[in-house]
Amino acid sequence: MREIVSVQIGQCGNQIGEKFWETICIDHQIPLDGKISQQALSDPREDILKPRGKYEVYFKEIGTYGGSEVQFVPRSVLVDMEPGVLDSIRGGKLRDLFKPDHMLNGQDGSCNNWAKGYLHQGGEYIEQTMEIIRRECESCDCIQAFQLAHSVGGGTGSGFGSLLLCRLYDEFPDILLMNASVLPSTQVSDVVVEPYNTILSLAYLVDYSNGVFCIDNEALYKICMNKLKVERINYINYYSTLGGATTSLRYPGQLNSDVRKLSVNMVPFPRLHFYMTGLSPLVHDYVKPYLKNDIAEVTRDLFEPSNMLCDCDPRSGRYLTFAAIYRGQTNTREIEETIMNFQNKNSSSFVEWIPHNAKVASCDVPLKGRGLKATFIANNTSIQNILRRSRDRYFKMMKRKAFLHWYTAQGMEELQFMEAEANIVDIISEYEQYTHVPVDDDIPSEFCELEDSLEELDSGFGGL
Repeated sequence: MREIVSVQIGQCGNQIGEKFWETICIDHQIPLDGKISQQALSDPREDILKPRGKYEVYFKEIGTYGGSEVQFVPRSVLVDMEPGVLDSIRGGKLRDLFKPDHMLNGQDGSCNNWAKGYLHQGGEYIEQTMEIIRRECESCDCIQAFQLAHSVGGGTGSGFGSLLLCRLYDEFPDILLMNASVLPSTQVSDVVVEPYNTILSLAYLVDYSNGVFCIDNEALYKICMNKLKVERINYINYYSTLGGATTSLRYPGQLNSDVRKLSVNMVPFPRLHFYMTGLSPLVHDYVKPYLKNDIAEVTRDLFEPSNMLCDCDPRSGRYLTFAAIYRGQTNTREIEETIMNFQNKNSSSFVEWIPHNAKVASCDVPLKGRGLKATFIANNTSIQNILRRSRDRYFKMMKRKAFLHWYTAQGMEELQFMEAEANIVDIISEYEQYTHVPVDDDIPSEFCELEDSLEELDSGFGGL
């Protein structure tokens, strides 16, 4: 079994994680307290509530005292430097789901300071966190990936998240590191030093992560207000992105995929691993009866800018690669034809030098109570706009060294800021470069020399 260990960091990461686990329990038909009787598990009748799918990807089974029940425990680690959010989880609907010793919190917080989360709080809590993760990995048969949920604008999610990402990369080099990262919004922000935290955190994501699912609250707010017609942000959209990427691991389907295959097909160059994410359909309940909800309509909506979970228009860049993951009754041939037709009609939006840049997966088991749905993951060069926006906001403050003393007081040096900024400038330049690379670009001279040598060798064989 290819397991995934989830790590939730900071206030934002744990709020995302709480909704993620609530929804994935419903998806796998596991009660929110994680307890199911042995009698129900052994009952062959289909109308008896029991777990469905390969729930072992995210859960492990533990026998309870007396052996009458089985406890399903998430493969999850919850970390925060202040007790507020974790206390609300301990007293909420999922209070009996998580292992208490897998919930680690401090008392004084990181004060929205990357340096405090990385240096001060990091030195105090990183070994405890790594020990919990090691124990969790030992209980897995074949762990495939770490799934990290965090924000890059705060203190714990950015600072401690960067340190933990670096340690996981060093200690588990063969295991994929997938980040669900909440990026700064142009409108929704309550942290003044957010530009500093963002640039410092993004620099670590460039160097150590294998894939970053970019999400921001501004795009989610627009979706909730304009499409779902709800007044409060609903974190279920985050679940649909994270859960959608692992659908083929958890349920059978016609076209199977997994996290490693996704990474291989989505990342053409090592540093270009920032993904735009989208969902389809995204409509209010009263609109659903008027939708055809067929493969063509769902696929067309996947490419709509208004369905993206990050505030970025994909039409301003080009698709390097993309993945479409369907759940529900589908037809493999129809999916492939629909995507091919869309690519042919919008060929200018896709780079020509990656001929087959679409990764498709489908699962026959729909979400409970839902029809056909799809998750969209795209490596689009327009993601540079988000990175450039963060860099510009950082530059305005760094030019006058505003608030810099809060970081140097924790032991940081200005050189670290300069290195992080240079890293982000480089990644922006790389995305911009590959936006305009033509398919008939000049072939490097070494390939021409190799081709000439092969022709000479071939002519020599022909004379024998």
